[in-house]
Amino acid sequence: MPADHRFSSVLNAAQRGWKNRASDEALLSLALPLNGIDPLGALPTLDPTSAFRVLMDSAPGLCLSASGCCQQLELAGPRRFELTQRFADLTLSRLQDMAPQAPAQARPRVLLRFHFFDQVGEHHRSSDQTPAVEAVLPRWQLSRQGGQGWLRLNGSVSHEAEARILAEQLWLQHQALEQAVLQPRIGQANAPQLLGSPDHESWQERYASALERGLELVDSGELHKLVLAVRQSMDLDAPYDPLPLLQRLRRQQADSCRFLWQRSSGDAFFGASPERLLSLRGGWLRSDALAGTAGQGDDGQQLLRSDKDRREHELVVETITEQLQRHGLQPHRRSQPQLARHGHLTHLHTPITAAMGNTPVLTLAEQLHPTPAVAGLPRREAMAWLRTLEPFDRGSYAAPIGWIDSSGDAELRVAIRCGHARGCQLDLTAGAGLVRGSEAERERQEVGLKLAVLADQLNLTSGSRQGPQSPLHR
Repeated sequence: MPADHRFSSVLNAAQRGWKNRASDEALLSLALPLNGIDPLGALPTLDPTSAFRVLMDSAPGLCLSASGCCQQLELAGPRRFELTQRFADLTLSRLQDMAPQAPAQARPRVLLRFHFFDQVGEHHRSSDQTPAVEAVLPRWQLSRQGGQGWLRLNGSVSHEAEARILAEQLWLQHQALEQAVLQPRIGQANAPQLLGSPDHESWQERYASALERGLELVDSGELHKLVLAVRQSMDLDAPYDPLPLLQRLRRQQADSCRFLWQRSSGDAFFGASPERLLSLRGGWLRSDALAGTAGQGDDGQQLLRSDKDRREHELVVETITEQLQRHGLQPHRRSQPQLARHGHLTHLHTPITAAMGNTPVLTLAEQLHPTPAVAGLPRREAMAWLRTLEPFDRGSYAAPIGWIDSSGDAELRVAIRCGHARGCQLDLTAGAGLVRGSEAERERQEVGLKLAVLADQLNLTSGSRQGPQSPLHR
């Protein structure tokens, strides 16, 4: 198809969308196929004028990058899931998709990032100012799956001339990416250096008293399970760029979903999650129960024989199943867990599936979050103890992150194995589940393992010695 005719098609679509508007303003979505471009590699150049960037990378499955904000919602409070669902439904229903022939991977999406708690506690407020939920219809969206890629541009248009401008912007960006001889390169020629050493001893000191109290709570039967987390902070001599790490994790943790949520140039939340809170595809729901951990050198057979790990895992499976049944679904699960390896760690894993009814997907997400794998049981009491025993705000650690698309399909991951870079500070968070019979030393070792297994992948060095740099693990 001649280039001028292709541009004419994009322009005609934009003008048609403007004419079919339902009000004085039109919300248009234009898209073009764009094969051969890696969304992760292209993210830095997708919209250089915007500091807001998102990546959800399940390659070799769907890889999605986005930049800039077209429509946005930020709020807090106990109705955040309900109001976010309303925002997504309203935004996507108003959006005129002028490329309806695009495949499922190229559909317009509202991107979602939740805070672990519905609002930040008073005594933690200074540590993390992120809202309880952020929902964004991005301006630019680049997706690829199965070798097929699509570039999409969303924009508000209040005049016919703006419809033409929108078409021109999409066309010019498409040409720039299509004609690039080399992929945009991700690199950090001089990775940041650690200023001093990571606070290995101090996190253990902070964890000790919380761990002692947590074990008392589960051994007494007041709680069935409690997942206590610790935070390790590092000061760097320069801001940390997570994109090289996420690119390396494609090889090292191919079965995880790499993610990035960058609110601004100095605020990046990133990681590689092995755990699916829920996914919805074509009317079928899937959730993952992931609990029980073995380290490098363990083939998982001891994990399968561990009474403590099997009990901890079954608590998660039973809770997810019961919560789905509460909404009228009929979940299916395997009778026995299987082993799932992610990087150097092996977990007990049970996928749970169900035919989806008419329940809004974020209503189910609210019911499932947080799972016992990241909080505890009973949930309300465990959440209250987490606020009391953890001396930091979790932020988005262990919270849902993902998207809803224009057909109602969705993907929400549990944001574990993650880091949060703010300026020259890098925070890493990890945790372990306590149940009756848990031993303090074993739990300390599990947290230490999760804070050490990806040490080399952060690519940090210290002026005094080669880092044991800390990883991104729950």
